[in-house]
Amino acid sequence: MAKILKVIGLMSGTSLDGIDAALLDTDGEAQVAPGPSLTMPYDGQTRALLRAALDTARNAVRGAPVPASIREAERVSTQAHAAAVKALLQKTGLAPGDVSLIGFHGQTILHRPDQHWTWQIGDGGQLAQLTGIDVINDFRSADVAAGGQGAPLMPLYHAALARKDLRGPLVVVNIGGVGNVTYIDGDLVLAFDSGPGNAPIDDWMHRHTGKPVDADGALARGGRIDEAALARMLENPYFDRTPPKSLDRLDFGIQAVEGLSAADGAATLAAFTAATFARAREHFPHYVPMWIVCGGGRHNSFLMDQLRARLDGQVCKAEDAGWDGDALEAQGFAYLAARSKIGLPLSLPTTTGVKEAITGGQYWKA
Repeated sequence: MAKILKVIGLMSGTSLDGIDAALLDTDGEAQVAPGPSLTMPYDGQTRALLRAALDTARNAVRGAPVPASIREAERVSTQAHAAAVKALLQKTGLAPGDVSLIGFHGQTILHRPDQHWTWQIGDGGQLAQLTGIDVINDFRSADVAAGGQGAPLMPLYHAALARKDLRGPLVVVNIGGVGNVTYIDGDLVLAFDSGPGNAPIDDWMHRHTGKPVDADGALARGGRIDEAALARMLENPYFDRTPPKSLDRLDFGIQAVEGLSAADGAATLAAFTAATFARAREHFPHYVPMWIVCGGGRHNSFLMDQLRARLDGQVCKAEDAGWDGDALEAQGFAYLAARSKIGLPLSLPTTTGVKEAITGGQYWKA
């Protein structure tokens, strides 16, 4: 019987809202027992540093020296992740020696798989020193170097949860900065980035209201969907591309809704995100009776209403399936860290397009 490891998973998504930390007891295979979790929001200064890093990375040249602003964002982000680990240890009463491993995703600031380049900032060695716990990070590079998309990486964890609790076919929807889907039916796991998630909505809110998110979709609910703008956005050829496929946070912007009121723009962008999941159905082999929604987007009730209006089948939140939707990705990186430690694949040809199942991750001793 495989050894059960107690692992802390860390996730900071492209929405730049903060860090999720979660405990998971797992053997890296079929055994998954989620434990306590927490979210540590970024303060305004850290969020501004990371947003600036995204903007700087957009113009980066591969192989060039890393700009000082990105090095500073990495330092601050790593320290924030260490604080999240210590807060979770305090919450659970655990000591560093009680935890086998940390799965540290880091902060994605650039994702260009067509150039075999994906960039997550976060210093795994420093995190190991700050926490006293071994760390595995850099989960995507091996896949991208081998010709894969490097994303999405949650499908194997989604499948482990689904096989434990549910029967397929079903789709797990993740709405973070980017949206992605995992289709699960027996042993078949098919995944891809479906389109934008919260990122365009968040960017619109930041510009028009100074707020980081449209809390509960309140602004969008007071607006009107611009059907012409929505139709133009849905003409993007990305939606016709056969999976596997993946996106950068900045691949879909807010240009199509420029000139709309703040409320109408928020409503139209939320409708666009929902409509892209409806387009994702074109790439599934069978009808899907159940859609399980994870990620921050499930807290936007206007967006959830749009999903229910545009998808056939039952649309429910992760909690309705007995899962923790806020901690799911952090749990997933704990699961992937355990798999990396024992040399199991992190991605498959049907999830990232890599030619064969491949492991990954970089190990740092505390």
